[in-house]
Amino acid sequence: MKFLSWITSVFTMHTLSANSAATSKPNFLLIMVDDLGIGDVGCYGNKTLRTPNIDRIAKEGVKLTQHIVASSLCTPSRAAFMTGRYPVRSGMASYSKIGVFLFSSSSGGLPSDELTFARLLKEEGYSTGIMGKWHLGLNCERSDDFCHHPLNHGFDYFYGLAVTNLRDCITGHGSVFISGAREPLKTLFQILAITLVTFIFLNYIGLVKIPWKRLCYFLLTIIIFVGLISLFFWNYHYFNCFLMRNYEVIQQPLIYENLTQRITSEAMKFIWRNKGKPFLLFVSYIQVHTALYASHSFRGKSKHGIYGDATEEVDWSVGKILDEIDKSNLQDNTLVYFTSDNGAHLEEISSSGQAHGGRNGIYKGGKSTSWEGGIRVPGLLRWSGVIEAGTIINEPTSNMDIFPTIVKLSGSTLPQDRIIDGHDLMPLVQGKSVTSEHEFLFHYCNAYLNAVRWNQKNSKSIWKAFFFTPNFHPEGSDGCFDSHVCFCFGKYVTHHDPPLLFDLSNDPEENHPLTPQTEPNFYEILKVIQQATDKHTKTHQAVHNQFAWSNIICKPWLQACCSSWFDFCYCDNDKELGMD
Repeated sequence: MKFLSWITSVFTMHTLSANSAATSKPNFLLIMVDDLGIGDVGCYGNKTLRTPNIDRIAKEGVKLTQHIVASSLCTPSRAAFMTGRYPVRSGMASYSKIGVFLFSSSSGGLPSDELTFARLLKEEGYSTGIMGKWHLGLNCERSDDFCHHPLNHGFDYFYGLAVTNLRDCITGHGSVFISGAREPLKTLFQILAITLVTFIFLNYIGLVKIPWKRLCYFLLTIIIFVGLISLFFWNYHYFNCFLMRNYEVIQQPLIYENLTQRITSEAMKFIWRNKGKPFLLFVSYIQVHTALYASHSFRGKSKHGIYGDATEEVDWSVGKILDEIDKSNLQDNTLVYFTSDNGAHLEEISSSGQAHGGRNGIYKGGKSTSWEGGIRVPGLLRWSGVIEAGTIINEPTSNMDIFPTIVKLSGSTLPQDRIIDGHDLMPLVQGKSVTSEHEFLFHYCNAYLNAVRWNQKNSKSIWKAFFFTPNFHPEGSDGCFDSHVCFCFGKYVTHHDPPLLFDLSNDPEENHPLTPQTEPNFYEILKVIQQATDKHTKTHQAVHNQFAWSNIICKPWLQACCSSWFDFCYCDNDKELGMD
C-alpha cells in the first residue's frame, strides 16, 4: 500500500513538474549576424561555405524564405528589430548620405521613449543580455550619461561594441573615411590651388594686392584643421573601436584576436547563470562586417578567403551556444531566432581587390538598397515541441515581427500608445494561419520610401513597386562601386513614373519589370499600392531626427575613454582568454 502511495506521489509530482514546464515563461535566444547575405548560408542554397549549425536551426525548426528587414542598413534595421516599428517612426532613419552612427561620441541614438522588447520583458521578470554589436547610440550630453546605452533600454547585461566595426578599426585594412573623403578633398585642394595661383597672378600684374600675412594665417589655419582631422581619423580605432562590459570600457582599442570566442563564452555563461529563470539573450555578432577578422583556428580554412573564414567561425559559435541550450535541457522552453541585419555588402572590396562582402544568392543588389538582395535575409526559428521541424514558409515576414512575437509569449501586452508595425509570428510558424498578416510591407532607403510590397490576398502574386532605384556603376553591376554604399537621393537614384513594377512570385531576381502590355492589371495594381502608401504615410508623426548633422558629428566631450586623453584612451581589462 505504501509502495502504491509512493508511485502515485511520484506520478503526481512528475505531472505537476511537466505542467509547470509547459506553462512557464519561454526563454528567447535571438541571433543576428552583421551583413550576412542570404546566399551565404547552406540551408538557403550555398554549397561551398560550411554552416552546419545554422542549417541545424532550419532542420529542427522553420525556415522563412521571404524574411524582410525594415531597412537595408545596420542602425535603422536594428532600431526596427528592437521596437517592432519602422525606423522613421523613431527618427532612426537619415535624410542625408550618412545612414548609420560612425562615432561613439555622436549624440544621436535610440530615443529613451521608444520601447524595446528587452524593456518589456524585463518588466515581466526576465533576465536580459546582449553580447556583441549595439550600434544604437551611447551618450547624449555627457561622456557618462549613457542615455542610449543598452542598459538604459531594458538590458541587464552588455558585453560588446557600442558603435560598429569598420575597416578603420584594424590597422592595414584601409579606411572608409579616407576613401569617402578622397574626392571632396581633391576638389577642395584643386579649388584652393586655382584660387591661390589666380591671386598670385593678379598680384603680379598689379590688379590686386595680396595681404600676404593674412593669407599665410589663413593657409596655416587650413593646414592645422586638416592635420587635426587627419590625426583623428588616423587614430580612429582608439576612439571608436572599443569593448564595453555594461557601462565600463574594458578594452580600448579593441583586440580582435579571439573576440568571437569571448562573445561566445559570455553568451554561454549568461545562459548558465540564468537557466533557472526566464531569460532573453541577444547575440549580435561583430562578424561578418568589415574589417573582416577570424581567429587563428579558422583563418585560411574556408574556400572563400577571410569572409568565408569569418562566416564559418560564426557558425561554430552558433553551434556552441545551441549546445549550451540543449545541455541545460532548455530546448523545449527556448525560442531560437537567427537572422542578419541586412543583405551582404557588395561594395566591400579590399585594397588588394579581394571581395570582402558576401553573396545574396539569386537576388539583385545588396546592403543599402531595397532590391531583394538588400532586404531579404535568413530567417530561422526553432522551438522543440512547439514548432514543427523542417517547416518552410514562403509568406512575407519582417524582422519587426520578433517584437510582438516575444512580447506576447512573455506574458506582456503590446503597447497601445504607438503603432507597432510587426505581427505575431506564432500563428504562421505553428500552421494555425497559412497567410502572412503583412498585406503590405514598406521598404525604406534611409528615410525615403523606396518601394512597396503587396502580398495580394487570394492570389499567388506578390507585387513590388519601386518609386526610385539606385544608379549602379558600372552599368550592369549589382553594386554602387563608385562609393562605399548606394545612396538614396539626388544624382544617385533614378525616379520612376509610373513606378517600376515586379511580380516577385515569378521574378524574384527583379530582372523583368512589368508594363501595361505584359500585365493587364498594371494600373489597377499600382493604384492599390499607392492607396496603401498614402494610408501608411499618414500615420507618420513628427519626431526628433536622430541623424541630423548635429546628432551624428563627433563631439569630443561625449568621447568614451577608459584612461586619460594623455594616455590616448588605452586599456586592456578584458581577461577572458576565449575558448577552444
